[in-house]
Amino acid sequence: MKEHTIPRRTFIAAVSVGACVTMAAPARALDLLKQLEEAVGGDALSGVSGLTTQEMSDGLTEALRVGTERVVGQVGATDGYNLDPKIHIPLPGALQNVQSILKKTGMSSLTDDLELRLNRAAEAAAPEAKTLFWQTISEMTFEDVRQIYDGPDDAATRYFQRKMTPPLATRMEPVVEDSMADVGAIQSYDAMMKQYKSVPFVPDVKANLTTHVVEKAMDGIFYYVAREEAAIRNDPAARTTDLLKKVFGAS
Repeated sequence: MKEHTIPRRTFIAAVSVGACVTMAAPARALDLLKQLEEAVGGDALSGVSGLTTQEMSDGLTEALRVGTERVVGQVGATDGYNLDPKIHIPLPGALQNVQSILKKTGMSSLTDDLELRLNRAAEAAAPEAKTLFWQTISEMTFEDVRQIYDGPDDAATRYFQRKMTPPLATRMEPVVEDSMADVGAIQSYDAMMKQYKSVPFVPDVKANLTTHVVEKAMDGIFYYVAREEAAIRNDPAARTTDLLKKVFGAS
């Protein structure tokens, strides 16, 4: 009997539809599964190493859950942004001149303190992304899935980025604002600017701290989602549960 396997490049289409299946009504779920089977080749879902369609659906959904939860847990932890050079949030460009001037006057601790507090605000707001990932998956059409299937390795991440950026920014903004107040970022900013303005002949500067933190925080989330997408598709070590190993170990 010919053994059926799913090529690696079909992974992301399957993940997307599998997540939709879990959250859709029964009739819609069956329709999605049938469409996916046609797209990847007949009974490919049920023919991989004796897996049932339900096992495959559960595995695909778990892959997405594992990846997004791992990212949110990582960046949302203390120092998730602050100590990670890949996603650490610097001061806004308008304040980097302030940072340079205060460094020359021996007052760089003020700008360093503000930078730390901005990263703390991002860490507090990052968990807002988790629910939106699932919502975006539930609204994905089969045509969306096909386009992702035919796209580059990070096609799903870029799809999420396009769909999630406006609503995610809306959800994160109040959390960032509240967090900046709680961690003293506003007071730190005022102290920094007071010291800066005491230096003769410096130009006025303005910066929207909330917008800056939200934008950089989202950049950090999607940076790691892209890495998780690639890892689960290609790296056996990233399959951290028995179900993921069973489902994707055959691909």
